[in-house]
Parts: sequence; C-alpha cells; structure tokens
Amino acid sequence: MKRIVYREWRIAPERYWGILAILAGVIAIGGAAALYMEHEGHWVTGMTNSVVWGMPHVFAVFLIVAASGALNVASIGTVFGKRLYKPLGRLSGLLASALLVGGLLVLVLDLGRPDRLVVAMTTYNFSSIFAWNIFLYTGFLIITVGYLWTMAERKGNPFMRPVGTFAFLWRLALTTGTGSIFGFLVGRQAYDTAILAPMFVVMSFAYGLAVYILVLMFSFHLDERPIGERMLKRLKNLLALFVGAVLYFTLVYHLTKLYGAKYSDVESFILVNGGIYTFLFWFGWVLVGGLVPLGILYHPERSKSASWVAAACGFVIVGGLAALYVIIIGSQAYPLEMFPGQTVIEFGLPGDIGGTVAGYAPSFPEILLGIGGVGVAMLITAVGIRVLQFLPESLADQDVDPHAMARSAG
Repeated sequence: MKRIVYREWRIAPERYWGILAILAGVIAIGGAAALYMEHEGHWVTGMTNSVVWGMPHVFAVFLIVAASGALNVASIGTVFGKRLYKPLGRLSGLLASALLVGGLLVLVLDLGRPDRLVVAMTTYNFSSIFAWNIFLYTGFLIITVGYLWTMAERKGNPFMRPVGTFAFLWRLALTTGTGSIFGFLVGRQAYDTAILAPMFVVMSFAYGLAVYILVLMFSFHLDERPIGERMLKRLKNLLALFVGAVLYFTLVYHLTKLYGAKYSDVESFILVNGGIYTFLFWFGWVLVGGLVPLGILYHPERSKSASWVAAACGFVIVGGLAALYVIIIGSQAYPLEMFPGQTVIEFGLPGDIGGTVAGYAPSFPEILLGIGGVGVAMLITAVGIRVLQFLPESLADQDVDPHAMARSAG
C-alpha cells in the first residue's frame, strides 16, 4: 500500500456553505419542533400512556446503533489488521462520534425536561440499565476521540491497536446495553428476550456501514476523489454479510418467541394481524431492508455500480428505521398482560392499562425532531472533514492495493 495522504474536503466554498445552510435549516426546524413539544406538552405528539417512546426514539436509537456500527470500519483496519480498510479509519471515528451526538440530542429533547439533564448525569440508579448506558455513551465519545488521536498523530500510532481493541469492545458493550434496554423489559411481551442484545449488535454493523458508505461516496463524489472497484467491492460484500446476519437474527428472534406458547398472541400481532406494524415488518424490515439490498449487492452487474450500491445502502437505512419502529413502538402498542388468564375491562383510553391495542400515529413535530438529529450528525461530519484531514486523497485501486493491481495485470 502506498503512503496514505489525507486532505481536507476541498469542494467549492459556495457549495460547502450551501450544504451547511441546508443542514442548519434542518437543525433549526428540529429545534423549533422540540421547543414546541416542550412548551405545549406531550399531548401534541402521538404518544399515549401506553406508547411513551415515539418516533423520536426510533431516530435516536437508530443513530446510536449506527454510531457503533460506523466505528466498525476503523476496527477492521486496526484491530483485525485489514490494511485495505486503514485509509477509512479517520472518517469512521468522526462519523461514529457525530451519529452518537445526534442520537443523544434527540433522546434528551424527546424525554422532556432537558433542563434536568445535569441531575440525570450526576444521580444514578445502578440497578437500571438506563444509568449504565449513560456511562457507555459518554465513554464511547471519549474513547473514539482518543482513537482518532492515535490514527492522526504520529506519537499516538504505537497505541493505535490497543486503543482500537478497547474501542471495539466498548462499542460492543454499548450496543449490547442499548438492546438490553428492551430485552430486560419483562413487562412487555414483545421485548423480554436476551436475543435482542446480540441482534442490536448485528443491526449496528449493517446500519452503521450503510450510513458510512453513503457519506463516503457523497463526500468523494463532490470532491472528485476516486473510489476504486476493489474498495467498493469490499464494502458492498461486507454490507451484504451484515444484512444477511440481520435477517438471520430476525428469524431466530421470532422463532424463539413462537416456540413459547405464551408469546403466540404477540407474535400473531406482529407477523399477521398487527396492521401498520405487520406491514412495516414484512415490507419495510424484511423486504426493503433485507431482501432487496441483498438482491442488489449480490447481483453480478448491479453490484459493480456505485449508484446501485448507494441505493442498497438507502434501502438498508429505510429498512432499519422500519425495524426499530416495529421493535420500539409496535411492542408498546400491544396490550400489557396485567392479569394473566383474566379479562381486563377498560374505562380509559384504548391501551392505557392493557386489554386492547394502543393507537399511535407520529406527529409532524416528532418526525421533525428526529430529522433534526440526523442534521446534527451530518453537520458535525461536514465541518469535520472540511476543517481537518479525515479524508484520504484517493481510494483508487492502485493507491490502496498496488500489489493486487500488479497481479491482475499479470
């Protein structure tokens, strides 16, 4: 491999400031939506006493999970010694930090009382998985910054592998903790399974890599930097592997539930007669987020096209949002089994205390808040690659793997 040269993002200033203006506008709209919900109260959202985690949580969890997966690209290059991925490490660390900040910002604004954040960060209940996740999230940011320093500073290069290994283990713990938030909730029948923890880990690999590939291709395209066929092939093959793994864990998750008789009703709700949740599961999660990307990524011709690979990444992201919508919201909408074996008669709103499926429709401000978090992550990334040297000058085959080029020529 030739010496890797990193350069700032050198697109035209008017184009750069135009991108920043668009992202700032998205963030401002998201902030205004959060302020509106904070001022008026949660009655302006689609949330109820049963569905207390709405659409912003879907965006927040997606961004947090994708942050862990985005750092996987750097881990492959340093921890597992795959030299072809080494030029991608710096952008991997930057994007991982940006996605986590965007996700946490949505989470804080959606939970209400952001002014009480200091209390939440200084008063802990260590019997709660939520308290542990505060340490996991803040620790992830600190470790990722240190990881970036070892990649960018010559004096830190000797520590790159041990710090990268520590970051790899930490992000596995982070994603496991995020999945465990739902897996440990035994009161909700659709949760209440340990397999959600490893399934979230695999989801992070797929969703984080899909976001990473899109950001990489977009930034290189605007700056007219080349991405070789060999690099594109490696990335798309890795994405296909992770997407297939998500489908495998999805199958195991539901087979595990179906095996237990007490979960037959909730499985029927999700898989057969759950309305929007059944539609999003089969069409969004399985088809759009799984089978369609696999068809593109393994197609003999379309898999060689950067445009089709980008489309596959977009499908994976859309499917990921659909999957988390089903997991987070669909599981809350299914009625609580307050008194097993007994019939519950409701006197309040549908789904408030169990008995019937709770209704939920995401409000416009909720959606805007979630998109605002995405805007924050992209703004941080855009400023980072413009100001600092995160992007390699070239990912052409002759630059990242000249020996392979020589072999193919021979």
